[in-house]
Amino acid sequence: MDSRDALNLSTATAIQVALGMLKRRTREAHMDGDVTTPELTVLAQIDRSGPITIADLARLQQITPQAMGSTVASLEKHGLVSRAPDPHDRRRSLLTVSGTGSDMLHSSRDAVSGLMAAALGESFTDDEVATLAAAAPLLERLAQSF
Repeated sequence: MDSRDALNLSTATAIQVALGMLKRRTREAHMDGDVTTPELTVLAQIDRSGPITIADLARLQQITPQAMGSTVASLEKHGLVSRAPDPHDRRRSLLTVSGTGSDMLHSSRDAVSGLMAAALGESFTDDEVATLAAAAPLLERLAQSF
């Protein structure tokens, strides 16, 4: 293994550990009772993707369509997503986030973002915050790369 490969592996491990810790803390801060973390993740994906089929959603989340169907059914039961016929293929349904789902998603994000913003303000220098701001799009690109 050359030095670049070793650095890539070390960096990947450090990112994985840090994001795991961040994910656990985010889960702890998430207090929407009836909605599970996986359901919130799917709701956020629908929000980002716009109208989407269960099959496409399952592919993006790397789970089976059957498992995604169960998650979507729960979101529908809570009134957080809506299903409508695909105008291009009436055999398929498209999922969208309902008004209630959008409100819940944004309030959850706002709560977690508020906690993070407070932690950044209390524990990080301006330069460190700028570094994290520059890293955020790179982390998103990394997540989409594999």
